[in-house]
Amino acid sequence: MSEQQKHGLIAKVDTLKHWVDKLLSWICIAIVASMTLLVTYQVVVRYLFNSPSAVSEVLSRYLFIWLILFGSAYVFGLKEHMAINFVKQKFAEKTQIVLEMLIELVTVVFAISIMIIGGYNSSVRQMWQMDSALQIPMGVIYAAIPISGALMVFYFLYNEMHLSIRLKQLIQTNS
Repeated sequence: MSEQQKHGLIAKVDTLKHWVDKLLSWICIAIVASMTLLVTYQVVVRYLFNSPSAVSEVLSRYLFIWLILFGSAYVFGLKEHMAINFVKQKFAEKTQIVLEMLIELVTVVFAISIMIIGGYNSSVRQMWQMDSALQIPMGVIYAAIPISGALMVFYFLYNEMHLSIRLKQLIQTNS
């Protein structure tokens, strides 16, 4: 692959990441807005009309779980997740990049094994069970787990690509 083709591929992946980030941010915003409306509705019908709504309570709970899952994938992609950098910053820049790559690898192993494989299996197993309040299959609700795991894998590949480019540039400038 020529250098020009590599830059074209990197630009396409950067554009894809931009749109995935934008989509995830809008999904999270829509979830928070929906939760706000649902909880407000729940408070009004509970205290003003003395008639609590089971649907709004259950739906807001599921939306909160989806917000956590999609938000964690989004934050992972932005590399703004909580990290303890004190030890990592004691090393040389090359070592820091390698450590960051290893940390990302550990995260993606978790995302693949627990979130994608385990989440998918759990989602499929729960497709026959209906939620009592919403009357939708529980597997649909569980589907957020493998979806957010897949998003984390995408972000992992993106981050590894950029980390390996940085590492390669650092090695070339030092040699």
